[in-house]
Amino acid sequence: MGDRMKEFLLAFLGSFAGAVLFNIERYNLLWAGLCGGIAWTTYEILIHSSGRAVYATFISAIFVGLFSEFMARRAKTPAYIFSIPGMYPLVPGIMAFDTIYLLVFGKMEDGINKGIETAATAGAIAFGIMLSSTGYQLIERILYEIFKNKAKK
Repeated sequence: MGDRMKEFLLAFLGSFAGAVLFNIERYNLLWAGLCGGIAWTTYEILIHSSGRAVYATFISAIFVGLFSEFMARRAKTPAYIFSIPGMYPLVPGIMAFDTIYLLVFGKMEDGINKGIETAATAGAIAFGIMLSSTGYQLIERILYEIFKNKAKK
């Protein structure tokens, strides 16, 4: 099995397990896990092509938000049911550890730089999900108004 497939499965299982811990309904567990797998695969592809973690995280978070909004409509459930477990693989835990490690061992400049990157990555997750969810809802509302007006004619 290829490395990407293994990573996809691990991200899927991590998101799936997180969804189980949050007591999400059984019929939504598969989709919550799939959201995490998609997020991690997108991140890996982008990090290898661009080398920029914040950019890769931001685009991956947009995918999480779009997938969550789409599945929320299909499953008739709130989008956070999918977005919260879906973003687990993107959380910069090792970056936060590295920040503290560098600061504790006196490498202040490196620690501050890593801390800024960690904060930027966390912000990219929040902004990416917010942007995609808001954009999805805006487009959905515009399309609703267009089709509602066509139906009146």
